[in-house]
Amino acid sequence: MARFVKKQKKEIGMSPDALYFRGQKKMDQVLLRVIDFDASNLEENALKTVAEVVNYQNKDTVTWFNIDGLHNESIMEEIARAFHFDHFILANVMETHARPKMTEFSNCIYLSIKMLRQNETSGTISVENLSLILTKSVLLSFQEEKGDVFEPVRERIRAQKKRIRNSGTDYLAFALLDTVVDNYIYIISEFGDKIEDLEAKLLADPNQRVIDEINVYKRELNFLRKNIVPAKEMIISLSKLESDFINENTAVYYKELLGNITHAVESSDNYREILSDQLNIYHTTMSTRLNDIMKFLTVFSVVFIPLTFIAGIYGTNFDFVPELHFKYSYFIMWAVMIVVAIGMLVYFKRKKWL
Repeated sequence: MARFVKKQKKEIGMSPDALYFRGQKKMDQVLLRVIDFDASNLEENALKTVAEVVNYQNKDTVTWFNIDGLHNESIMEEIARAFHFDHFILANVMETHARPKMTEFSNCIYLSIKMLRQNETSGTISVENLSLILTKSVLLSFQEEKGDVFEPVRERIRAQKKRIRNSGTDYLAFALLDTVVDNYIYIISEFGDKIEDLEAKLLADPNQRVIDEINVYKRELNFLRKNIVPAKEMIISLSKLESDFINENTAVYYKELLGNITHAVESSDNYREILSDQLNIYHTTMSTRLNDIMKFLTVFSVVFIPLTFIAGIYGTNFDFVPELHFKYSYFIMWAVMIVVAIGMLVYFKRKKWL
């Protein structure tokens, strides 16, 4: 399936608020998990139904409700009813191929961003859609499959880190987005190490294998950039947002997040330029080698043209040739040919053609 544009024919004309899963099913069963905490208390539970999370809405704590698996339409319907969300919000959650976006509603802020993973064996990048719904007391996060990318955030909560335990859902949302952006930078740095090593290989032995590697990295960086540039646009909108759901003290962290993703975009652009430069180096090197070969063949041909001329004249089939029966004619011919060849080489050297 295409990596840049994904749209199924049956989705054309469908209502934008229809709770229909538009993506690839990556889990059999939907997993519901909740972490509820304040400065001194922590509660972690795996839930069986959405109804169990309703009680957390009335508590004076921060509740992180995580949903792994987006294909169950009835669960999405239950979430919409339990939290009084517009169906349009959950329809966006179930649209896994949509661009990252930020939309403010009367009772929440909807955020979506792409999470990236790099296959350690093949080096290819896979993408997963992450949706966040931010309310005053509950943060809902929706992932396509269970993963450990947010485990460091959970560990900070368990370790009673003051900033995250004393802040609200807006700071928790920042922590999740910051983890996603940090992963962007990590993947780009991994590509960067390999791309920088390519230059030494390219100068030492510019062969087709190196060019294949360059083309692979260019393809993956283009795919990466296709996902992080819209994410930057979303974070720009978020950093400028004045909303009751985002505390004034937390707004500064979203501006820091903007700086981080700008760094990621600029780094990916820099490495794409380096790859383009490396391709130019390859073509320049190959052109230089070809020129050297052509120069050698040209000199070789030019030197042998007069020698062929001499041999042709000497070997003409006439009965009366002045030197034909001369004792040293053969050696004289070789001497003339050698002198002509050496003379031409000396001339080419003085002209700096060699």
